Amino acid sequence: MNERRRVEVHPGCEAVVAFDPDLTFECVDSCTWCCHHGVLLYDHDLLGLAQRASLNDATTTAHGERFVRREDKSRDEHTGDDGAACYFLGEDGLCALHAEHDWKPARCSVFPLEVHYENDEIRVTVRDEAEEHCEGLGVSDRRVIDNLDAFLPEILWSLDNPETKIEL
Repeated sequence: MNERRRVEVHPGCEAVVAFDPDLTFECVDSCTWCCHHGVLLYDHDLLGLAQRASLNDATTTAHGERFVRREDKSRDEHTGDDGAACYFLGEDGLCALHAEHDWKPARCSVFPLEVHYENDEIRVTVRDEAEEHCEGLGVSDRRVIDNLDAFLPEILWSLDNPETKIEL
């Protein structure tokens, strides 16, 4: 059942969610599907990333936006169909930013959800592609609806357009 409901995610920050309230999610070590996409960086993320890596090495510009660069990793089993994946994805299938710095860009936190802005509200659904590719859906007791603050960083409410489906 994908009934829309309004949820306070952070104090004073509400989102309209349209996914099954019983949906569960937990990252699965062997799944790197979310790392196959270019990661859109908000200004806030650029500051955080600059403290952890060289922006010149790790980022690129496309569509007037900054992204974490994708690179050829065809030697690796953790790649997209084109043999590329996120700059920070290691051969072990782990994110260097998360593993070494316990940090990740806002957009990475959002996966497997999708955020779009409509009628001055943040709307949240499950990405269509996640239903097919994300191995972490339905594998735990961690209900997404009860943990939205972990998926949706508070910074999203201060952006002019928190759309997350913009891809490299």
